[in-house]
Amino acid sequence: MTDFQLLLITAIAAVIFLGFQLLKLRKSATQRDTELRELKNKYDKESKQWAARATALESDNKRLSKWAVVADADARAQELIKTAQAVMDKATTDAATLTAGAQQEASTLLANANNEVNTITSEAKQQSKELKEEAKATLNSATVQAGTIVDAANKRAEEIAGSAYEAMKNASLYEQTVKAMKNLIEGYGDQYIVPGHSLLDDLAEEFGYAQAGEELKKARERSKLMIRNGTAATCDYVEQNRRETAINFVTDAFNGKVDSILSRVKNDNAGKLDQEFRDAFTLVNFNGKAFRDARVTEEYMNSRLEELKWAAIAQQLKLEDREEQRRIKEQIREEEKARREYERAMREAAKDEEMLHKAMEKAQKQFDQAGAEQKAKYELQLQELTEKLKQAEERNQRALSMAQQTKRGHVYIISNIGSFGEHVYKIGLTRRLEPQDRIRELGDSSVPFEFDVHALIFSENAPALELQLHRHFLLKQMNKVNYRKEFFEVDLQHIREEVEKLGLAGTVKWTMTAAAQEYHETLAIEKAISEDPKKREAWIMRQLELDPVKNGMVEPLEALAEE
Repeated sequence: MTDFQLLLITAIAAVIFLGFQLLKLRKSATQRDTELRELKNKYDKESKQWAARATALESDNKRLSKWAVVADADARAQELIKTAQAVMDKATTDAATLTAGAQQEASTLLANANNEVNTITSEAKQQSKELKEEAKATLNSATVQAGTIVDAANKRAEEIAGSAYEAMKNASLYEQTVKAMKNLIEGYGDQYIVPGHSLLDDLAEEFGYAQAGEELKKARERSKLMIRNGTAATCDYVEQNRRETAINFVTDAFNGKVDSILSRVKNDNAGKLDQEFRDAFTLVNFNGKAFRDARVTEEYMNSRLEELKWAAIAQQLKLEDREEQRRIKEQIREEEKARREYERAMREAAKDEEMLHKAMEKAQKQFDQAGAEQKAKYELQLQELTEKLKQAEERNQRALSMAQQTKRGHVYIISNIGSFGEHVYKIGLTRRLEPQDRIRELGDSSVPFEFDVHALIFSENAPALELQLHRHFLLKQMNKVNYRKEFFEVDLQHIREEVEKLGLAGTVKWTMTAAAQEYHETLAIEKAISEDPKKREAWIMRQLELDPVKNGMVEPLEALAEE
C-alpha cells in the first residue's frame, strides 16, 4: 500500500469518526430536550388539576353562600382558592423557568454541535484539498517517472543489444510509417468502419450527449495538463533550449493534425479517424527522428484518442436524440391526420343519418297516404333507407370508437419489388380509418414505385402486435443500425405463419403475389426500347410530350438566363 493510499484511508476514517461524534452530540441534545418537555408536561398537568379544584371550590362557595348556618364556608373556600391559586402560580412560574432553561440549554447544545460540524467540515475540506493536490502532484510525478523509466529501459536495451535493438525499433517504426503513408495515398476505406452504436455499449441508457460533452471537456483538460507538465513529448537533445524547441515542434505538428481530424468527427467515422490519429502519430515521430528522436509519447496520443471517443459518442447521442424527436413529431402528425379523418368520417356519417331520417319521414308519409297497390313500393323503399341508416350509424360508431381508443389500428404487410427487390417487406402500423391512405403516402415520390399490400390486420392493440412481429423477425431486419426502419428480408409465407400462430388466421385476407404493375410494365418497356429503335424513339417522343417546359408548367433555362 502506497503512502498516498494510506493517507487517503486515514482521512476517510477521521471523517467517519467525526461524523459519529456529531451524531452522538445531537442524540444527547435531543434526549435532554425530551426530558425537559416531559417535566414541563408534568407541571402543566398539575397546574390544570389545581385550577380544576379551584373552579370546583368556587362553584361550591356560590352554591353554599345562601346558607347562613355555614357562614364560615365562604372564608374557607376563599382560603382554599388562594392556596390553589398560589400553588398554580408557583407551578406556572416553575414550568416557565424550566422551559426557558431547557430552551437555553438546547440552544447552547445546538450551537456547540453546529460549531463542531463547521470545524469538522472545514478540516475535511482542507484535507480533501490537500489530498487532491497531492494526488495531482503524484500523478504528474508518476507520469514523468514512467517516461524516465521507459527511456532508461530503452537506453539499457541499446547498451545490451547494441545496433540490433536499434534496428528492430526502427524496423517497426518504418513499417508503421509505410502503412500510414499508404493510408494517406489510397485513403481510408471501409476496413476502419466502427458502428456508431457500438460506442455506446458501455454507457448507461440515460447517458445524454450533454454528459458526453462534459467528458470531452475533461479529456481535453487532461491533454493540456500533459503539455504543461512536459509529458506530451520527449527528445534526446541534452541542451535545454534545443530540447524544448524540438519538443514544441513535434507537439505542435501532432496537435495541428489532430485538431484538423477532430473538426471532422461525426457519429459514423470514429474508426477511420482513430486510424488517422495513429497515422499522424507515426508520421510526426518519424519526421522527429531528425531532431535527436523528438517524439510524441503514446500516453499523449491515447489522451487525445480519448477526446475523439467522447466527441464521437456526443455526436452519436445527439443523432439518436434528433432521430427520436423526428419519430415523435412524425407520430404526432400521423395521429393528427387520423384524428381529422375520424372527425370527418363522423361528420359525414352524421350528415348521412340526417338526410336518411328526412328521406324516411317523407317515405313514411307517402306510405301512409298511398293506396294498397303503391304501399308495397314505399315499403321496399323504407327498408332500403333503414338499411342505409344502419350502415351510416355503424360508420359513425366505428369512427368514434377508433378515435377514443388510441391502440386500435391496422398492422400492414407491404412490399415494393421495384424499389427494394424480392422478399423485402415492411411491417408497420397505422391508426387511420382508411389504412390505404397511409400506404399511398409511403409510395410517394421518395420511392420509384408504389407499394403492394399483402395483408391489413386490424387489432385492438396494434402497437403490441407490430412489436411482436418485429421482435420475431429481428435477425431479418435489413437495417442493423437503425431499428426504426421496419423493412425485413424474409419470405412472406413465414410472416403469414407467424400471424396465424397468434390466432388471427380467420381474420386476415392475404395477397401472396405482388402485382408490382408499374415495375413489370417498366421492365417490358426497357426490353422493347432496347430491342426496337422505332419503339425507343416513340417512347422518347411520348415522354417529351409530357415535358413540363413544353406544357408551360416550367420556364425553360434560356428564359431564366435572359432575365
